[in-house]
Amino acid sequence: VNYCPDIVYGLIMFEFLKRLFGFKENTEVEDPMKYLIVGLGNIGPKYVGTRHNIGFEALDFLNDELGGNFSIDTLGALSPCKYKGRKVYLLKPSTYVNLSGKAVRYWMQKKKILPENLLVIIDDLNLPLDTIRLRKKGSDGGHNGLKNIDQLLGTNDYARLRIGIGNEFGKGRQVDFVLGKWTQQELKILPDLLGTVADTIKSFTTIGIERAMNQFNTK
Repeated sequence: VNYCPDIVYGLIMFEFLKRLFGFKENTEVEDPMKYLIVGLGNIGPKYVGTRHNIGFEALDFLNDELGGNFSIDTLGALSPCKYKGRKVYLLKPSTYVNLSGKAVRYWMQKKKILPENLLVIIDDLNLPLDTIRLRKKGSDGGHNGLKNIDQLLGTNDYARLRIGIGNEFGKGRQVDFVLGKWTQQELKILPDLLGTVADTIKSFTTIGIERAMNQFNTK
């Protein structure tokens, strides 16, 4: 193929500028063995240990099991882990719960994650504490984090794992409850609950969502 001088010059300049500014192409390719696991929560010391941050706590628990290491990156803290031949990226968005979609969309595109390999972990007022629900897809159920993810991904066809936090609050006290700290009694329940959540996530990446739902969804 013969190239005109202008095209050749343009290609040379493009390569020169790439080297000059350290531009790196995204060499990631779609891989059915790659997974993005997103735990929703709010950043900052005042939110640590609150019910709304159970998504963060779930990822911290799993990260310890897999021997991963979170580091601050674009729009969140990311921990690349490996589990039974799978690449499992754990993501804690830094965008606050209500704007989680921006981080999810960015890392799905960055790491070329297949939609069926995305799992989002959230708190759920409608489920009793110590109860989980794994679903292939569904509505946001009033959860603003899921609502934002749906909007920015343009679909609700992705897996989500709801962790029950109960609804023991008086009229008009929902926000205080959700953003409140765990009680001493609840803290006794959390380790076993987070262990079950970790096992559910690992099963999602290995045996698939259908079998994981049958195994871990509780009444």
